[in-house]
Amino acid sequence: MLKQRIISAVVMAILFVGALFLPSDYLALVFAGVVLIAAWEWSDLSGFSSQLLRGLYVAIAAMLIFVCAQYAEPQLGLASERGLQVLSWVVVFWALALLWVLGYPASKVIWGAKITRGLMGLVVVVGGWLSLAILTYETHSVALTLYLIAMIAAADTGAYFTGKKFGRHKLAPAVSPGKTLEGFVGGMLSSVAIAAIAYGFDVVAGMSLAVWLILALVSALASALGDLLESMVKRHRGIKDSGNILPGHGGIADRMDGISAGAPVFVLGLMLVLQQLAV
Repeated sequence: MLKQRIISAVVMAILFVGALFLPSDYLALVFAGVVLIAAWEWSDLSGFSSQLLRGLYVAIAAMLIFVCAQYAEPQLGLASERGLQVLSWVVVFWALALLWVLGYPASKVIWGAKITRGLMGLVVVVGGWLSLAILTYETHSVALTLYLIAMIAAADTGAYFTGKKFGRHKLAPAVSPGKTLEGFVGGMLSSVAIAAIAYGFDVVAGMSLAVWLILALVSALASALGDLLESMVKRHRGIKDSGNILPGHGGIADRMDGISAGAPVFVLGLMLVLQQLAV
């Protein structure tokens, strides 16, 4: 299984890095295609079983992506005021999601219905797309996107190996019994280490090291929340993976869970910091 995961991860990494060098408009479309696959998987996580309803769900997600592309003006990059507004609401959603995760299983009274889970999924996939789309139009888009993915991957990988070696105390046993507090700390430290290394490349001019590391830590924390939220929904749904499109990794939504939460927090944080630097 580990060998299969590694091979799949290498192939995904090569395809992803290659896609980053596409023109911004085409890359935003590629990201849209990826998150729409995740939307298809979220339709199942939501509890919709018929192909018609699942197809309708994906169509709604596509429509919302189109609306965001028009209203939020991702082509303005981190200077998009409307993008900042939309991502602010997305981050509010993730704040609520934290309460739901902490309150599970009692919290399923709030989000357990199919329609509610469906709405959750739409915010997850569309918010993730908008964050990535905004980055694609920045001057240092390749570096920023690679850094974001590396930071979130470090949180996931660091948590896995630290937890495997030192894990003793359960992080959220009702949501994901395999995750440990030690692994969580290891993942956060791994993300901060990646951030410290990346800071030397001066991708965001004028940002202090302290602010850069704090933003990395908050984004990594959000990525862990994204993982836990999907784990919670999968546990409620009674399934292990969101799909089987990626050998050894499950579905696209399984791979995007951390990005879907970490990216909006990271991009919104960059927007707010850059606004302050411009004053």
